[in-house]
Amino acid sequence: MKGNLLVLSGPSGSGKSSLIKEVLLEIEDAYFSISSTTREPREGEVDGVNYHFVSKDEFERDIDAGFFLEWAKVHDNYYGTSLKPILKELQKGKLVMCDIDVQGHKIAQEKFASLITSVFVTTSDQKSLQERLLKRGTDTHEVIERRLANAVSEMTCMNEYDFVLINDDFKTALHDMLAIAYASRRKISLMDVSEFISSWANIE
Repeated sequence: MKGNLLVLSGPSGSGKSSLIKEVLLEIEDAYFSISSTTREPREGEVDGVNYHFVSKDEFERDIDAGFFLEWAKVHDNYYGTSLKPILKELQKGKLVMCDIDVQGHKIAQEKFASLITSVFVTTSDQKSLQERLLKRGTDTHEVIERRLANAVSEMTCMNEYDFVLINDDFKTALHDMLAIAYASRRKISLMDVSEFISSWANIE
């Protein structure tokens, strides 16, 4: 069985990070590909755990060198997913989880289409998302307004994903997320079908 990619996208505040954290605790061979960003760390965030926090110059050098699976500029900051650790973990047969935006998802699909299962995570309405962002208390009013505007744009890309997960009740959302994660490991595209059939039909 090959390794595979489980891509999560959705508005900031929809709960992607919390879902990923729980899936990593539940599935032993899951690996989270930590993104790199040029934004400043929020309170409580740790370099190498939440993100790899790098300078704009360093990020742009890595773009030029082709070191990213995908990258995008969001809210005046760069975000990207390094390609090297992903390839390493896929070769080990791991379930590699990525939290990337809708632009990054399109790029990833071009590079790893048969290995990807994609999930769009959101809330049931914009008001619920706004309340979460306000409750989080890490962004200014101006930043929250930008995030909400960006969320409206992201929602138009929902139909490009395999699954849509409405994260209003976390326990229910996690149950569904785990079901998707386990199912992604059994996609026919991950199997060497000819080899399996040959082995299956081998009667000694």
